[in-house]
Amino acid sequence: MDIELWVDPVCPWCWVTARWLVDEVAAARDLRITWRPFSLLVKNATPTDSPYFAALERSYGLLRVMEAVRAGDGERALQRLYLAYGTRIHHRRDTFFDVGDALADAGLDRAYADALTDERWDGPLLRQHHDGLALVGDDVGTPILAVPGDDGARFGIYGPIITRVPDTEAALRLWDGVVACVSTEGFWELKRTRTVRPDPGPEPVSA
Repeated sequence: MDIELWVDPVCPWCWVTARWLVDEVAAARDLRITWRPFSLLVKNATPTDSPYFAALERSYGLLRVMEAVRAGDGERALQRLYLAYGTRIHHRRDTFFDVGDALADAGLDRAYADALTDERWDGPLLRQHHDGLALVGDDVGTPILAVPGDDGARFGIYGPIITRVPDTEAALRLWDGVVACVSTEGFWELKRTRTVRPDPGPEPVSA
């Protein structure tokens, strides 16, 4: 199954959902993930005096680099780069890491780091950002997940939002339930109040 996942590298909830898919679900359910950019900086119109502005602006630059990598090395390289980003941000608590080092860890050319401040990548980044919102509406954040229906049409949801990666059996049960919900005509929402912070778990071994 070909699925799409919209991510902002700085979002910890997105990181847990991505790890759930990569670590537990993708191989067992034969998923091929296309990584799409989503910017919380753009979505929230974050003002420059916000305490979150610097981290979100940085993450926007990281998305530019992802788009440069997509154009130069193709889709499969993006997962490696996203894992390298997330390891630094969510495990090592370093948002302003050397992007060249992350690229090198992902087996990619350090020169892609030049895209961090290159506005030429804003066009494809923002088109995909807004494509994700077009699937699910404006009252969402990240992650956004899209799966194909039986007729080939895409069905999208915001989430799932999970605190930690479940064990394999629970992770696959959750995946099957999410697909059933998302692909059911008329389904809209499941939600409850969050009471704990996301747990990133161990560092990914591939980062």
